[in-house]
Amino acid sequence: MRIASIEPFILHIPVTGGSIADSTHRISHWGVVGAKIVTEDGLEGYGFTGTHADLPSDRLITACIRDCYAPLLIGEDAFEISRLWLKIARHPPLQWVGRAGITQLALAAVDVALWDLKAKKAGVPLWHLLGGATKPRLEAYNTDIGWLSIPKDQLVDGCRMAVERDGFHRIKVKVGHADIGIDIGRLEAVRQAVGSHVSLAIDGNGKWDLPTCKRFCARAEPLDIFWFEEPLWYDDVGSHAALARSTSIPVALGEQLYSLDAFRAFIAADAIHYVQPDVTRLGGITEYIQVAELALASRLPVAPHAGEMSQVHVHLAYWHQATPVLEYIPWIKDAFVEPANVVDGCFLKPQQPGAGTTPTAEAITRFAKPLA
Repeated sequence: MRIASIEPFILHIPVTGGSIADSTHRISHWGVVGAKIVTEDGLEGYGFTGTHADLPSDRLITACIRDCYAPLLIGEDAFEISRLWLKIARHPPLQWVGRAGITQLALAAVDVALWDLKAKKAGVPLWHLLGGATKPRLEAYNTDIGWLSIPKDQLVDGCRMAVERDGFHRIKVKVGHADIGIDIGRLEAVRQAVGSHVSLAIDGNGKWDLPTCKRFCARAEPLDIFWFEEPLWYDDVGSHAALARSTSIPVALGEQLYSLDAFRAFIAADAIHYVQPDVTRLGGITEYIQVAELALASRLPVAPHAGEMSQVHVHLAYWHQATPVLEYIPWIKDAFVEPANVVDGCFLKPQQPGAGTTPTAEAITRFAKPLA
């Protein structure tokens, strides 16, 4: 299955309601930036990373795919994913300028496309190719009702509807106001509305410092918070470890970590309780598997940062035994041939061959952006 061509692409897809915000940013579109790999027999594999739909920086990713990785891969056997991953991830000129950021996002897109090809060639969904599902159902937690930009009354109503109408048993609410009392008030209102039986997680998107997090957690502990996601600056191992020692609220993180070694540092420091790898930030599925296995060996649960990337993560979550839940944000799901759908609070198990990453022809027509 020789690689004949690698074609980058950029899609910009609108988010719910036209705009959302958390503690650090506001966006109107989500960027699906990736690669189509075509083999000599005409089979097509798709992979992508996720961005804030900033066209200039998206073009840096596609340029890396086209100009740096494609020449190393064309003519190679697409089945040999482990060897090809090492070839491009450890290519000395790219290691010199990369190992994170643009080169890693581009690597992720290419690696996912190779796995998509392999599963399509085998005629099975990715979760089946990896060894089969380890659970009969996969619970979803809804983040799309919890943005910081949603006014308190609408937040409460949205959380209540997610539980009562849509069948979610797990929700996540964003925090990060300058006045932590505002966040406590919002969480108290949500907890009262949804009841004690619903899992309520929170996400700070790295906004606060350690003293603020400690004060906040002391006030939030009575609300039975399932986890506090990204409470502090993403790379600060020491402060996360200090926070974990100071509160009963579990710490979750990982969507901003680019490597197996970064996860190993947090785990070794007892700074993390829920491990949240993202194939599009790591070097694709290949490195995601390494992180998930590290978490399993450390007896820590894996909760992938899926969100708008759940097309791939639903396969990995159904397969990997350490994964009990998966995030639900529906921005991009309908742009794919087999959407990552949730019914009664659980993700449907994908049935079509591949990694769920094949965009529809309509999505390409509607959302594609020029590469130059």
